[in-house]
Amino acid sequence: MNFLSTFVTFKNLHEVRRLCHWGPIIALSVIAICSTMAILDSIIWYWPLDTTGGSINFIMLINWTVLILYNYFNAMFVGPGYIPLGWKPENQQDTQYLQYCRGCQGYKAPRSHHCRKCNRCVMKMDHHCPWINNCCGHLNHAYFTSFLLLAPLGCSHAAVIFIMTMYTQLYERISFGWSTVRIDMSAVRQFQPLMPFSVPAFAATLFALGLALGTTIAVGMLFVIQMKVILRNKTSIESWIEEKAKDRIQHYQTGEEFIFPYDLGSRWLNFKQVFTWSGTPRGDGIVWPVHPKCHQHTLTVEQLKQKADKRVRSQVQYRAVENYNGACCPLSKGLQTFFRTPCTEEPRIPLCKGDTILATRGTKWWMYGDKVLSEEEVRGGERVRGWFPRRCVEKCHYDTAASDATSDKKVN
Repeated sequence: MNFLSTFVTFKNLHEVRRLCHWGPIIALSVIAICSTMAILDSIIWYWPLDTTGGSINFIMLINWTVLILYNYFNAMFVGPGYIPLGWKPENQQDTQYLQYCRGCQGYKAPRSHHCRKCNRCVMKMDHHCPWINNCCGHLNHAYFTSFLLLAPLGCSHAAVIFIMTMYTQLYERISFGWSTVRIDMSAVRQFQPLMPFSVPAFAATLFALGLALGTTIAVGMLFVIQMKVILRNKTSIESWIEEKAKDRIQHYQTGEEFIFPYDLGSRWLNFKQVFTWSGTPRGDGIVWPVHPKCHQHTLTVEQLKQKADKRVRSQVQYRAVENYNGACCPLSKGLQTFFRTPCTEEPRIPLCKGDTILATRGTKWWMYGDKVLSEEEVRGGERVRGWFPRRCVEKCHYDTAASDATSDKKVN
């Protein structure tokens, strides 16, 4: 019991609940199906253990499974690292360069962002991944990327096993309607299978092959995307911030030059910021090495500028004309609204007639924005933000948000 207590704590048991989500359930099911079928196909029908090649193949399959699960569970349970609740910079003057998080009742450190799913400010947040039911950030970025590399490699190996198993077991007769083609496979098939390759075995192998090929393509593409941002010492969010910085400078013709502060100028140096021999990334998640022409708050200052620009350019005031209960796919709002629901885990906000919403973006059938709350709710730190059907609202003829921005310009 003492041995188990060193590993199983109440905190760890709380983290185990992350497995109770559709993302980990699907991901672990795919890993289990591909690994199990590859091992069974190898031992029973393709490459038995009593041969040298079969033994090496079996060890490699076990090795892929162990490495994939090791990095997967580390990415899930180590987590990205969170900014302490109520965090403030040591130098109080630096607060003017930082955004305040009402949810965490503290300031957002450089490179951190608030995750609505985790309900915490995440260190160097890249994105919230539903497949690990956790954020990808500072502490688990290397584990997550290693998983994205190993999963396609292991699935590629499994796919070869599936293809060769079906090829060697179905060689006797391949029928094309009225004609029959016989293929001599005597040189390939040199052992007697432990059991016949039945229709259920063929169906299971074919199904596992589809999963393996799909995983190889999809996860392989995600690995390429992750490596592109890692070699520039960026995150997916920071890449988007950099694009918006260029757009803002071009729109206002300010003539300023935006330099991404965390690119150290060398892909190898950027790579070592994430991948280390110890598995622990460099830095404390708050203070970062920066470009010589930048400082610690270069990116946060740009974020503040973009927030101000967004309030001026993007927010349009709408008023609810229909009630909406917050359903993800509301059939009562029309078939187009039902089928064109945003494919995102971002929340939906219920609406009542007369509610005011400041919309920031949208599609043809859905909109995203902040509900205007009462003064008491704002003082209490409450914020209601999410998607709602476009047909439930209409644009206000008198846009107070735009008029306030115009009056601010006149005062300035």
